[in-house]
Amino acid sequence: MAVGILGTGSYLPAEVVTNADRTTRRLATPDEAASDLSAHAARAAIAHAGLTAGDIDFLIVSTSTPDSPQPPTANLVQSAIGADRAVCFDINVGSAGFVFGLGLAHSLVVVNPSARVLIIAADVYSRIVDRDDLETAALFGDGAGAAVVGTVGHGYGILDLELVSRGAGTGLIRVDAGGSRLPASEKTLADGDHFLRMDRAGLRDFVASEVPWALEALLRRTGVYAAAIDHFVPHQADGVLVNELVGLAGLRNSRTHVTFDRYGSPGSASVPVTLDEAARAGALRDGDLVLLAGFGGGMSVGACLLRWHPIEAAPASPMPS
Repeated sequence: MAVGILGTGSYLPAEVVTNADRTTRRLATPDEAASDLSAHAARAAIAHAGLTAGDIDFLIVSTSTPDSPQPPTANLVQSAIGADRAVCFDINVGSAGFVFGLGLAHSLVVVNPSARVLIIAADVYSRIVDRDDLETAALFGDGAGAAVVGTVGHGYGILDLELVSRGAGTGLIRVDAGGSRLPASEKTLADGDHFLRMDRAGLRDFVASEVPWALEALLRRTGVYAAAIDHFVPHQADGVLVNELVGLAGLRNSRTHVTFDRYGSPGSASVPVTLDEAARAGALRDGDLVLLAGFGGGMSVGACLLRWHPIEAAPASPMPS
């Protein structure tokens, strides 16, 4: 069975902030939360697939900045867009979340070939970055990206995935307070424990060692050489890191899609936002090999190889009686 992407969508808030190096980021307005950004991206992806919200069977939201600890952000999105039939749940594996979501969607469609799965990745990091930590704050923006997954023509779609978890790296990206181990208190607020903290040197070492290994394992299993990859869509951690990763993974012959200069790093949204931009620009052609790579908190790595097919409006399925 071939399972692939039926439509893509994205949403970037209107406010633009320019960094000293002239890269830009988008910031959510005070009344926008992760579910709001998600709903915009979801509607775009559903329309791109030629479907309606009522056609969605599963709704997955990847975020590490949910509206609140409860309810799940996915349920809020369900209510906002009217996807009343959908089974909803959240996942949180940082910026690897969209690719992990593709893995879940693939499994769900294999079990039920008629299923349409909506995957949304959204983060609002502007709410949890320490503005006094200028080096970190300058990296992160806000945004959401989405894709609808279902059956596609033979030979197209997801060829394979590589999903990796490395619990030994949990300290590299973290928000210490606000959970059951360190609940909110006057002290946690005073100490800044609700801010995002990163070990940037440790993170760079992790990416250099783990991500090329995961990509190599995926390509070896599928029998595809790195030189045959047409498009590389990596997590937009920062411009330097993306360039280093391209070299380490042997992907210099591929077209690497970069949006960091315009949107910063919107966390788990960066892969689907970049994919949506490439798809809508017509850069992805019939039969192209597209390699997606996400990596983030946990630590987690997700890689997906797919063969692209032209996205045409899919017929809406009848509502069950």
